[in-house]
Amino acid sequence: MTFLGKLVPAPLLSAALFALWLALARSTSVGQVVLGLGLALAVPLLTSTLRLTNVRVRRPLVVVRFILRVGYDVLLSNFEVAWDVVRWRWRRPRSKFVIVPLDLRDPLGLAALSMVTTVVPGTVWSELALDRRALLLHVWNVGDEGAFVARFKARYEEPLREIFE
Repeated sequence: MTFLGKLVPAPLLSAALFALWLALARSTSVGQVVLGLGLALAVPLLTSTLRLTNVRVRRPLVVVRFILRVGYDVLLSNFEVAWDVVRWRWRRPRSKFVIVPLDLRDPLGLAALSMVTTVVPGTVWSELALDRRALLLHVWNVGDEGAFVARFKARYEEPLREIFE
Protein backbone atom coordinates (compact mmCIF):
# COMPACT_ATOMS: atom_id res chain seq x y z
CA MET A 1 0.00 0.00 0.00
CA THR A 2 1.38 3.39 -0.96
CA PHE A 3 1.72 6.35 1.37
CA LEU A 4 -1.36 7.97 -0.18
CA GLY A 5 -3.29 4.71 0.26
CA LYS A 6 -2.35 4.64 3.94
CA LEU A 7 -3.26 8.31 4.39
CA VAL A 8 -6.61 7.95 2.63
CA PRO A 9 -7.75 4.32 3.05
CA ALA A 10 -11.33 5.05 1.90
CA PRO A 11 -11.28 7.90 -0.65
CA LEU A 12 -15.01 7.84 -1.36
CA LEU A 13 -15.81 7.97 2.36
CA SER A 14 -13.36 10.84 2.80
CA ALA A 15 -14.88 12.76 -0.10
CA ALA A 16 -18.39 12.18 1.23
CA LEU A 17 -17.43 13.30 4.74
CA PHE A 18 -15.74 16.42 3.38
CA ALA A 19 -18.75 17.33 1.22
CA LEU A 20 -21.16 16.62 4.08
CA TRP A 21 -19.12 18.80 6.46
CA LEU A 22 -19.17 21.73 4.06
CA ALA A 23 -22.87 21.28 3.35
CA LEU A 24 -23.75 21.21 7.04
CA ALA A 25 -21.45 24.12 7.85
CA ARG A 26 -22.94 26.14 4.97
CA SER A 27 -19.57 27.76 4.51
CA THR A 28 -16.44 27.30 2.45
CA SER A 29 -14.30 29.51 4.63
CA VAL A 30 -10.70 28.47 5.18
CA GLY A 31 -11.47 27.29 8.70
CA GLN A 32 -14.39 25.09 7.58
CA VAL A 33 -12.37 23.62 4.71
CA VAL A 34 -9.48 22.78 7.07
CA LEU A 35 -11.86 21.22 9.63
CA GLY A 36 -13.61 19.28 6.87
CA LEU A 37 -10.33 17.98 5.47
CA GLY A 38 -9.17 17.02 8.96
CA LEU A 39 -12.34 15.03 9.60
CA ALA A 40 -12.30 13.54 6.11
CA LEU A 41 -8.79 12.22 6.71
CA ALA A 42 -9.08 11.26 10.41
CA VAL A 43 -12.43 9.44 10.51
CA PRO A 44 -11.57 6.78 7.88
CA LEU A 45 -8.20 6.18 9.55
CA LEU A 46 -9.78 5.79 12.99
CA THR A 47 -12.52 3.49 11.72
CA SER A 48 -10.45 1.39 9.29
CA THR A 49 -10.59 -1.69 11.53
CA LEU A 50 -14.40 -1.55 11.53
CA ARG A 51 -14.75 -1.81 7.75
CA LEU A 52 -15.08 -5.25 6.24
CA THR A 53 -12.76 -6.00 3.37
CA ASN A 54 -14.20 -9.12 1.75
CA VAL A 55 -17.90 -8.36 1.34
CA ARG A 56 -19.43 -10.40 -1.46
CA VAL A 57 -23.03 -10.04 -2.64
CA ARG A 58 -24.07 -13.28 -4.27
CA ARG A 59 -27.31 -12.25 -6.03
CA PRO A 60 -27.37 -8.58 -7.13
CA LEU A 61 -30.82 -8.81 -8.75
CA VAL A 62 -32.25 -10.07 -5.47
CA VAL A 63 -30.79 -6.92 -3.86
CA VAL A 64 -32.78 -4.70 -6.23
CA ARG A 65 -35.98 -6.69 -5.63
CA PHE A 66 -35.37 -6.58 -1.86
CA ILE A 67 -34.84 -2.80 -1.83
CA LEU A 68 -38.07 -2.29 -3.79
CA ARG A 69 -39.95 -4.62 -1.44
CA VAL A 70 -38.68 -2.80 1.66
CA GLY A 71 -39.58 0.57 0.10
CA TYR A 72 -43.09 -0.67 -0.62
CA ASP A 73 -43.43 -2.06 2.91
CA VAL A 74 -42.24 1.23 4.43
CA LEU A 75 -44.90 3.17 2.53
CA LEU A 76 -47.66 0.67 3.29
CA SER A 77 -46.72 0.40 6.98
CA ASN A 78 -46.70 4.18 7.34
CA PHE A 79 -50.31 4.28 6.20
CA GLU A 80 -51.33 1.28 8.33
CA VAL A 81 -49.79 2.72 11.52
CA ALA A 82 -51.25 6.15 10.80
CA TRP A 83 -54.70 4.61 10.28
CA ASP A 84 -54.36 2.66 13.54
CA VAL A 85 -53.52 5.91 15.35
CA VAL A 86 -56.56 7.64 13.83
CA ARG A 87 -58.94 4.88 14.89
CA TRP A 88 -57.29 4.36 18.30
CA ARG A 89 -60.51 5.06 20.24
CA TRP A 90 -62.59 2.53 18.31
CA ARG A 91 -60.08 -0.26 17.78
CA ARG A 92 -56.81 -0.48 19.61
CA PRO A 93 -53.90 -2.23 17.88
CA ARG A 94 -52.86 -5.63 19.20
CA SER A 95 -49.21 -4.97 19.87
CA LYS A 96 -47.03 -7.70 21.30
CA PHE A 97 -43.56 -9.15 21.38
CA VAL A 98 -43.00 -11.84 18.77
CA ILE A 99 -40.15 -14.35 18.69
CA VAL A 100 -38.90 -15.03 15.17
CA PRO A 101 -36.67 -18.11 14.74
CA LEU A 102 -33.74 -17.23 12.47
CA ASP A 103 -31.94 -19.24 9.81
CA LEU A 104 -29.82 -16.26 8.73
CA ARG A 105 -26.32 -16.43 10.23
CA ASP A 106 -24.24 -13.94 8.23
CA PRO A 107 -23.38 -10.85 10.34
CA LEU A 108 -23.95 -8.47 7.43
CA GLY A 109 -27.29 -10.10 6.69
CA LEU A 110 -28.30 -9.73 10.34
CA ALA A 111 -27.22 -6.09 10.26
CA ALA A 112 -29.34 -5.51 7.15
CA LEU A 113 -32.27 -7.29 8.81
CA SER A 114 -31.96 -5.05 11.86
CA MET A 115 -31.99 -1.94 9.66
CA VAL A 116 -35.05 -3.14 7.78
CA THR A 117 -37.01 -3.80 10.96
CA THR A 118 -36.01 -0.37 12.23
CA VAL A 119 -37.05 1.39 9.03
CA VAL A 120 -40.40 -0.35 8.57
CA PRO A 121 -42.95 1.35 10.87
CA GLY A 122 -44.72 -0.96 13.28
CA THR A 123 -41.75 -3.24 13.99
CA VAL A 124 -38.89 -2.73 16.42
CA TRP A 125 -35.87 -5.01 16.75
CA SER A 126 -35.79 -5.66 20.49
CA GLU A 127 -33.26 -8.42 21.07
CA LEU A 128 -31.15 -10.99 19.27
CA ALA A 129 -30.52 -14.26 21.11
CA LEU A 130 -26.89 -14.86 22.06
CA ASP A 131 -26.74 -17.88 19.73
CA ARG A 132 -28.33 -15.78 16.93
CA ARG A 133 -31.08 -18.33 16.41
CA ALA A 134 -34.00 -16.15 17.46
CA LEU A 135 -35.04 -12.54 17.22
CA LEU A 136 -37.42 -10.72 19.54
CA LEU A 137 -39.50 -8.10 17.73
CA HIS A 138 -42.08 -5.72 19.11
CA VAL A 139 -44.89 -5.48 16.58
CA TRP A 140 -47.40 -2.61 16.60
CA ASN A 141 -50.39 -4.61 15.40
CA VAL A 142 -50.29 -8.37 14.95
CA GLY A 143 -53.23 -10.70 14.62
CA ASP A 144 -51.99 -14.22 13.92
CA GLU A 145 -48.46 -14.51 15.31
CA GLY A 146 -47.61 -17.54 13.16
CA ALA A 147 -48.69 -15.78 9.98
CA PHE A 148 -46.65 -12.73 10.92
CA VAL A 149 -43.52 -14.85 11.51
CA ALA A 150 -43.97 -16.68 8.20
CA ARG A 151 -44.46 -13.40 6.32
CA PHE A 152 -41.47 -11.75 8.03
CA LYS A 153 -39.21 -14.67 7.17
CA ALA A 154 -40.41 -14.84 3.56
CA ARG A 155 -40.24 -11.10 2.89
CA TYR A 156 -37.02 -10.23 4.70
CA GLU A 157 -34.96 -13.17 5.96
CA GLU A 158 -35.07 -15.38 2.87
CA PRO A 159 -33.93 -12.67 0.41
CA LEU A 160 -31.12 -11.70 2.78
CA ARG A 161 -30.02 -15.34 2.94
CA GLU A 162 -29.94 -15.43 -0.87
CA ILE A 163 -27.88 -12.23 -0.94
CA PHE A 164 -25.35 -12.99 1.80
CA GLU A 165 -25.13 -16.76 2.28
